[in-house]
Amino acid sequence: MRLLASTSVVATVLALALPAAAQVLPTTASETPAERTARRAAMTPPVLLEDAALQAAVTSSTRPAADVARDVYRHPVESLTFWGLTPGTTIVEISPGRAGWWTAILKPYAEATGGQYVAVNNPAESMVVADGTADMVLVARAFHNWHRAGRTAPFLQAFHKALKPGGILAIEQHRAIEGTNPDQTASTGYVSESYIIKAAQDAGFVLEGRSELNANPKDDRDHPYGVWTLPPVRTSAPRNGVATDRPTPLTEAERAQYDAIGESDRMTLRFRKPA
Repeated sequence: MRLLASTSVVATVLALALPAAAQVLPTTASETPAERTARRAAMTPPVLLEDAALQAAVTSSTRPAADVARDVYRHPVESLTFWGLTPGTTIVEISPGRAGWWTAILKPYAEATGGQYVAVNNPAESMVVADGTADMVLVARAFHNWHRAGRTAPFLQAFHKALKPGGILAIEQHRAIEGTNPDQTASTGYVSESYIIKAAQDAGFVLEGRSELNANPKDDRDHPYGVWTLPPVRTSAPRNGVATDRPTPLTEAERAQYDAIGESDRMTLRFRKPA
């Protein structure tokens, strides 16, 4: 399993996550090399603690084998590091689903580091946590559904209200070609980055980072049963009541072709609630 896609990117994000005291190493002209070595040795860099806890959660034997097999596409260590996950935080996952792919990592991580993991299925009803107490809200592969139901704006407002000042909104989403209309692409599972960025900014968030960690140039988005044609869902025949589906099942060769693409091309975005 590839754990770090870009050492420089990870190092930069982790540096941003460090407390100010850990980032600054004051020195004076009168300090001897031995004194400087002793002072630095006395520090406990949170980077090492964070890496150990996150690595342990991702490599845990309790994770389902099917989940682990998807790490090559979803890059859990890199993605969570990019989003700025740190020990002891309150993490709210939106609509984790029955499979709970992120849940199997985030919940043990929170428990191991003294944090809190919260799953929220209907943000319109309750965010579960008190207003202004969440450190991170994670949304994975949900905006296409929300757009069709007119829920994008109210849900983002709920996230903003739940987060602390300075809190992070982390987004992973199937990515449509830029310039396309979400009214036309959402039914296939894809929406554009600009659509999400504008919606988040309208809710009061500031875009802090964009990553290509989960990009897949092999995904041309032209699939007979939408994004669900691709792994892990692997829809291979028309679904009842879905008018846009091709009326005939995939052939064996077509199934192999879509499996070879892998999982979708996805945007990976980090927003912050202004302090």
